[in-house]
Formats: sequence, structure tokens, C-alpha cells
Amino acid sequence: MDNIIIAENVKRCFRLGDGEDFYALKGVDIDIPRGTLTILKGRSGSGKTTLLNALSTLDTPTEGEIFFDGVSCADMSEADKEALRRKDIGFVFQSVALIPIMNAYENVDFSLRLAQCEEERSSRIKKVLSLVGMQERMLHMPGQMSGGEQQRIAIARAVAPKPKVIFADEPTGALDTDTGLKCMALFKNLITHEGVTIVMTTHDPNLMELGDVIYEMEDGEIIDRRSNI
Repeated sequence: MDNIIIAENVKRCFRLGDGEDFYALKGVDIDIPRGTLTILKGRSGSGKTTLLNALSTLDTPTEGEIFFDGVSCADMSEADKEALRRKDIGFVFQSVALIPIMNAYENVDFSLRLAQCEEERSSRIKKVLSLVGMQERMLHMPGQMSGGEQQRIAIARAVAPKPKVIFADEPTGALDTDTGLKCMALFKNLITHEGVTIVMTTHDPNLMELGDVIYEMEDGEIIDRRSNI
């Protein structure tokens, strides 16, 4: 199985207010197999969100190199990275971040417009809403939905432009255990039917073992890697 993302000796240093340097990442090596659910687990402050931001090109490492589908991110201009995030990367956040004045259909359509999708959008929107089990709620506003339903719409929005990778930062953090497990089952279903790779962070022990590959982080370092493939 080939890797869609490879990180080599990635470090991320932040300058603190007192002039001292703080390394949130301390030489991380990681590989993300294509078509898998890869989980970054660890306690708050372990560096998993910082790593997620670096892997998704939202942030630039202080040292080291990241390859996205065989291309070095260091060789990309900011415009290249923006285009990559718009077309090949999807994001799901704990806060959901749906546009409150748009219904479910319009929220998904908005992501397709941003990605400059050239295919017929209506059929794609209906397909992804069906995949997440929200086809009957497509005309509902976010305020009319439960937290789990909103997260399903956020996932549909992320997968609609057919990205290569979806990055999900604590996507189940605001959900109860049962709804969180349903969210994980949905991720697995999307990998099977959409061929997407999903990288997510979590500190929920009920979810950690559901990943295909699990990396454990502590103090900015990878301390364990396990594979269920």
C-alpha cells in the first residue's frame, strides 16, 4: 500500500512571549497510507493538532519536509497550497462551522463552488447527502439539526469536491459516545465508497482502536505506531 502523505523529521517551533523557543513538534516521521483511516491520538498539548495543521499545509514546519501525493510541500507556493486545500483536501472540525444562513444543500453546494467543481453539482450534492444519511434533511437549516446531524452535513461538505484527503480535528469531541461511533462508521463508509483517505485526531479511548493506523503522540513526538491493516 502506497502512502499519500509522508513527513520526515518535521519540527515546529514557536517563539514564546519571554523569548524562549517552544517545540510543539520534535522531529516527527509519519506516513499516511492511501485509502485508510489514520488516527493521531494523544492528550491535549501532545502536538496532534499542530501535526495535523502541518500535514494539511495550514501551517509550515520550522524544519523537515512533508510530501503530499509525491510532491514536496516545501516546493509549493502559497497559491499552490491554497489550490491544494481547495481541491484535494477536505476539513472537518469539532466546531462543525456550517454557515448558519444556508440550509444543508446550500452548505454542501458552497464547498463545490469554492473547489470550482465543473461537474453537475446538484447530483453530487444529493449523492453525498445520501451517503451521510441526510438526504431527507437537505432543506433544513443548521439550527434545526442536532449536533450529530450537523456533523454529518459537515462531513458531506468536506467529501463533496472529491478530495484525496480529509483532515478531521476532534470531529467527535462535541458528540456523545453513540453518535461518535456512528461518525466513525460513516468515515469508514466514505473510505470504501469514495476512496478518500481520512486523518483525524482524537483523545477518546472509545474511538482510537477503530483506525486502520494509529499514531500515539506525547510532547511533540510519535511514541507508538500500530496498524490494523
